[in-house]
Amino acid sequence: MRIRLICLPLLLFSALRCARAQGSVPTFQHTAGQVPYTLVGHAPAQGKTTTIPAVLVPVTLSFEAKKIAGKPFRMDAVPDVPLVVQSPIFSNFAFPSGGATQYADAMLRATFAHREDWHTLLGKPEVKPVTITVPAGYGYVLTSKRSGASVAIADVEFLQKELFKQVPKHEGKLVIAVTHNTAYYTDGDATLCCAWGMHGIDTATGNSFVLGSYLSGAPAVVEDRDVQPLTQQLAEFINDPLHDPLFHGPRNTKVPGNTFTAWMRPASMRPGDQGRCGGTGIATSYFLLEPTNANPKNNFPSSKAFVARGSGASYHVYNVALLPWYTGPAQGLGGIYSFPDSQVLPEPARPCPARGGRFASGGASASREPAAPPVPVTAPPNGHQLIGYWAGYGGPGSTIPLRELSPQWDIILVAFSTPDRNAPEGTMQFRTPAGLDPQQFKADIAWLKSRGKKVMISLGGGGQHFTLADPKRVPNFVSSVEGIVAEYGFDGIDIDFESPSLSIDPGDTDFRRPATPSIVNLISALRQLRDHFGPGFMISLVPEGTQVPSGYPSYGGQFGSYLPILHAIRDILSFVDVQDYNTPPLQGLDGEIYQPGSVDYHAAMTELLLHGFNVGGDPGQFFPPVPADKVAVGFLTGDTTPLIVSQSMDYIITGKAPAGTRYKLRTPGGYPGMIGAMFWTIDADRSGNYKFSNVIGPQLHGYRRLDRHP
Repeated sequence: MRIRLICLPLLLFSALRCARAQGSVPTFQHTAGQVPYTLVGHAPAQGKTTTIPAVLVPVTLSFEAKKIAGKPFRMDAVPDVPLVVQSPIFSNFAFPSGGATQYADAMLRATFAHREDWHTLLGKPEVKPVTITVPAGYGYVLTSKRSGASVAIADVEFLQKELFKQVPKHEGKLVIAVTHNTAYYTDGDATLCCAWGMHGIDTATGNSFVLGSYLSGAPAVVEDRDVQPLTQQLAEFINDPLHDPLFHGPRNTKVPGNTFTAWMRPASMRPGDQGRCGGTGIATSYFLLEPTNANPKNNFPSSKAFVARGSGASYHVYNVALLPWYTGPAQGLGGIYSFPDSQVLPEPARPCPARGGRFASGGASASREPAAPPVPVTAPPNGHQLIGYWAGYGGPGSTIPLRELSPQWDIILVAFSTPDRNAPEGTMQFRTPAGLDPQQFKADIAWLKSRGKKVMISLGGGGQHFTLADPKRVPNFVSSVEGIVAEYGFDGIDIDFESPSLSIDPGDTDFRRPATPSIVNLISALRQLRDHFGPGFMISLVPEGTQVPSGYPSYGGQFGSYLPILHAIRDILSFVDVQDYNTPPLQGLDGEIYQPGSVDYHAAMTELLLHGFNVGGDPGQFFPPVPADKVAVGFLTGDTTPLIVSQSMDYIITGKAPAGTRYKLRTPGGYPGMIGAMFWTIDADRSGNYKFSNVIGPQLHGYRRLDRHP
């Protein structure tokens, strides 16, 4: 990457100073509150017009996961080029900041106390099309049966790398890559979805770039329109041109580009997401969502659009947060906080509270004592189960003993047994949470079991990478798990190996005869454990959405990676409960597309297992139904409500659809034999005054006795 210096005279704004610029476009710095921030162009004090040459790259994506007449499905952005060129990205439109100009120029002029002779424009673009093949493990296509419209979801880092294998360095130019009707996941993990694109500096070429989709003829589930995604990414690039796309999330310690005091998401723009931290950069971590964005994790981004009107045309553009929203009022900055609609963000950002309150992804804090008592169990056992993960969180310096759990919980999954990095590879370890005496912990397990509860140990957990790709690791895994189960008296094990721990190798296309070593060896290990402990030993699977229902539109990589395991051990499986929260938008058996968080989604994704489906859409690869008495639904306490869970369970079990339900069960009477619901976590439910267990537990226990199926 080439670095050059641009020296800026200190005229009207003493906050402007000599700035280091990286990438392929000019930048300047403005200081607010003693902190310098880098933006695209030249300083307003110079009073000049900066015209940045542009290279417009329409991308044709060829998806191997979906084939039409034997050929990969193509998302082609070439026909979108004239529409993009005529849009406010390159053409003059009327904006509230005064005069007819381009979107980015109008945004910058709204940011600063502008002068009339200062502009930052994009030049007429060179057009250089490229085609990129997307392998089955790097993306998939969803097509609405009703409308025939399609939307794709792809790995954004993969696409960036493939893009710049074909696009060389363009010194002094901005590369704008356009895809068609495509959303993205990040970190190679499709449970981290969805964004409309990416922006920043490509480290391989040094190109400054913007990547975004043009939306035309997309399914109804996609709410944004035409150049909204592109204007979002362009605005974020203008406000943060040194962003490094490879260092963008909280898992990384390096945070390049502009950084701010951690800011709160405006409650008015994100219903149900009040009090959560949006990040420390321009837009949110992972998904690059604007503070004005209204959709939560794993949904297609959506926003309240501003309709820009030009000569005979109109386009939808993003309302974005301006620099003063992040910094607060500062010298040289204008007095509005959002653009184009200044009323979307009428006041500056609020800082996030310190950890311990409601923060980031935690929802309600697990530190406070419940203010309501748990509801006792009064109904006799009926086979329906309330399942929950227990991590022992009781707040700073304290833990919740197992004896203090609500009696509504039937199966307690202790989280977690993790890989022992100081032992031979494949070895698992377990330590009781801080503050709990191991002997008392064991006694509590025995006490719960004496009351008819089942207590299992969950292996893995989010953020833990574990694989049995080497068969030499299997004996270590088996012996260590045998030791943990025997020492503590667990009833069995729960498998929670998330992406990328399990990934189907290229060329491994038949879930009935898997060839991927990590999957084959795990199946072998599970059978060895069952043989050792006998038929009373419980085994459960808790796949992410990418690892089971994503196997319907695509099979390969992370998509469908639990299907061969589930199929191979179904005779010894106790239950499977797919995480309906760690999952992207997917397709139901009715051919329609659903987003997480709704009754429709829970019903559609669960019925894939209960009814069976064609893996990867291939009729020759039918995944047979899983018996209802081995299926539960996984919920996240901070990501749903008791009402949604209650309605979802009632619909799936009894067939009674709540008002507004769009998904129609293939079995109209429901699945009365289905087990019930799983929650992450018991701890959060307790600190939330048992709002889930006090409602869902009695509901499940009140159904008629479980109708077991062969």
